[in-house]
Amino acid sequence: MDERFSRPKGFGQILDHTFSLSKRHFKDLFLILLIFMGPIYLLQAIIELFSGVSFFREVGVGGTWYEQILSSFDDTEDINLGADLAIASVGLISIFIAPVATAAVMFVVDHVRKGEEYTVGSVIKQAFSRYWPMLGSTILFGLIVFGLFIVPTIIITIAVVVGAIIFPIVGIILAILLFGSFCIGVGLLLTRWSFYFGSVVFQEETPGLSRSWKLTRGRTWALFGLFIIFSLIVTMISTILELTFGLFLGNSVLLSLIINAASIFTTLIFTVGYAVMYFDLKIRHDADDLKEMIEEYHTPQI
Repeated sequence: MDERFSRPKGFGQILDHTFSLSKRHFKDLFLILLIFMGPIYLLQAIIELFSGVSFFREVGVGGTWYEQILSSFDDTEDINLGADLAIASVGLISIFIAPVATAAVMFVVDHVRKGEEYTVGSVIKQAFSRYWPMLGSTILFGLIVFGLFIVPTIIITIAVVVGAIIFPIVGIILAILLFGSFCIGVGLLLTRWSFYFGSVVFQEETPGLSRSWKLTRGRTWALFGLFIIFSLIVTMISTILELTFGLFLGNSVLLSLIINAASIFTTLIFTVGYAVMYFDLKIRHDADDLKEMIEEYHTPQI
């Protein structure tokens, strides 16, 4: 077993291990995600081209070059409603493909953890062997996420509106307090359940929600913080690239391809980070189970 997987890691060590693994196995990991996500992004590009979006540089009306670039985003949004709907439909397909890609990356990390040889084809085959349990569990988790967001949002909206009617400043304060508490509460709750996927992939439990709840015990805040860090990294990379290339390319097909390529890269980092966190939880949980067994063994029976 890889020594770095054999002991519990702190916050910074998990981040460091994630970037180290991503760098060392970048070629295989990127290829896996490209195999699954590449055709989807290519289809999106073809739809955009047929809808009239320029491939290299999309410009709109305006006197200066930056006015033309900025107006290109408004123009394409107004004109290409049909293309947007088609692209949204293509994006829906990714819901059924994403679990396999994620599982394949996790199998790579697992083989590295055990010091085993692997090929891209072998981990993809492993991932497909767990397709239906993964898909079913992911849909269930998605429904839970939807319910956790929609119900509190309705309650908060009603409370804020009522508070604003009675006294405007009360409505503002209430909105801030309720929204902040809601985000933190839901975030922590989803963190407790979020490792269901690893449990399903490695056949520990399906749908894996109770297993995830046990694994994350005592580590919820640290894991919540790690998810925030990874989300910020993904957002920063995507935003910087979109702003930088958008200044020169406008809302063109080439810009979409660049952003999508960056999306594969950020997905790679996020997925490897998820796998590292999952195996860290397993090490901690298995160690706790072992301690309990030792304590039970040494406890005299009455």
